Amino acid sequence: MKKNIGVLDRVIRVLIALTIAVLYFMEIITGTLGIILLVVAGVFLITSITSFCGLYTIFGIRTCPMKEPKKE
Repeated sequence: MKKNIGVLDRVIRVLIALTIAVLYFMEIITGTLGIILLVVAGVFLITSITSFCGLYTIFGIRTCPMKEPKKE
């Protein structure tokens, strides 16, 4: 897997996941919606840890900078 998520994207995903988790465990978000959002938060955490998003690959999106080849 090639990395396709940049640093800023990873930070935003972690912040969103933490916000969802806090809202869920404070019982502000409950029920089916709460469970769905908790799963989404888990996916955000996993993708930010691995720096790879499958949807980005499908849509051809890349937020991490490309490395330039070394010039000799």
